[in-house]
Amino acid sequence: MSLAELQRLAARTQKGSASQTPDNKAALVFLGPWVLGLLLLTLGPMMMSLYLAFTDYNLLQDPKFIGLDNFERMLGDDRLHQALKVTFTYVLFAVPGQLVVALLLAMALDRGMRGLTFYRSAFYLPSLLGSSVAIAVLWRLIFGGDGLVNQLLRLFGVDATIGWISNPDTALWTIVLLHIWTFGSPMIIFLAGLRQIPREYYEAASTDGAGPVRQMRSITLPLLTPIIFFNLVLAVINSFQAFTQAFVVSGGTGGPADSTLFYTLYLYQEGFGAFRMGYASALAWLLVVLIGAFTALNFWASKRWVHYDD
Repeated sequence: MSLAELQRLAARTQKGSASQTPDNKAALVFLGPWVLGLLLLTLGPMMMSLYLAFTDYNLLQDPKFIGLDNFERMLGDDRLHQALKVTFTYVLFAVPGQLVVALLLAMALDRGMRGLTFYRSAFYLPSLLGSSVAIAVLWRLIFGGDGLVNQLLRLFGVDATIGWISNPDTALWTIVLLHIWTFGSPMIIFLAGLRQIPREYYEAASTDGAGPVRQMRSITLPLLTPIIFFNLVLAVINSFQAFTQAFVVSGGTGGPADSTLFYTLYLYQEGFGAFRMGYASALAWLLVVLIGAFTALNFWASKRWVHYDD
């Protein structure tokens, strides 16, 4: 074969390979809006917030670089310490309470009762409405001095006149109860996990004489630990970011006596109430660090109690 023929053969081969190369233009077009949104609406504001965390900025004047002064101020900020205390208490009780209720209801629905679709939809509804302003306003009325809770207590002979929202000893627990009430999302996830457990395990356990409690402890919970871990991580992150309930129930003040001063509510007050946007940006990055630390802690601890197929 001559040199000219070899060159023509190589040219045809290269042309065929080029025609088989996949066209990625369509993928780039569809990815374009997401990439722009990531850069302009997420990474851009995050980097700007990081810069403002080291400045004195009141939204009206140009930012003034002050170094670590905002972070040093946190050490002596009593209201910040109160906000951390309230938020940690909320996470400590609201997250386990919600997950326990969601798991119990999922196990009840997993028994194949009639109207399962209706109950599943009805129990999921609070998760759709729980973070809305309307439900927070309704919650405020229910636990008011003349609210539904006190009216029910009076039917049982209890002379209840306490304003559950206005009492520093009970205000936070009403918001914890509201969070527990929004159990729909983790319940649906738990129900999907329960459906993946083979029925043969329960049949074999019943043959060996294991009762419902033993089956739950030895079969259900160990095989469901990946789902529990998934719900736990999401619940902790969402709880640290809770804002609407505390803002509406407390009227935006965090009262009474700062008993419902959530971290996000205090951040909002500093940024848009007192116009200390530089300090609010520092608070926001502290929240990022806290959420990241608790998430990393959950992943580290999961090695000891989460069981996978392998």
